[in-house]
Amino acid sequence: MANEQLIKALHDCMAACNHCFDACLNEADVKMMANCIRLDRECSEICGYLEGALSRNSPVVKELAETCAKICDACAAECKQHDHDHCQKCADACAKCAEACRQIA
Repeated sequence: MANEQLIKALHDCMAACNHCFDACLNEADVKMMANCIRLDRECSEICGYLEGALSRNSPVVKELAETCAKICDACAAECKQHDHDHCQKCADACAKCAEACRQIA
């Protein structure tokens, strides 16, 4: 099934969000990055949660995937606004993950 692809997308997105979150904290204008940091954390958390839900065959996977796609979309949109390499890579990972989530939602 597509779960293996989704799990990889979730894992890649989680890693990209965690990297972006950490890198944003080191930017000169951290206040300007606040929304990015906040969404990176939310996105990383929901991706990790959905990955766990998939592995335990949760009965609410579809609903979680739908929510995860929305959060990934929001994070991608925010990260796209910033020129930093880590933000652009995060936006790409989030967009791929959102698409993978929509396939099972």
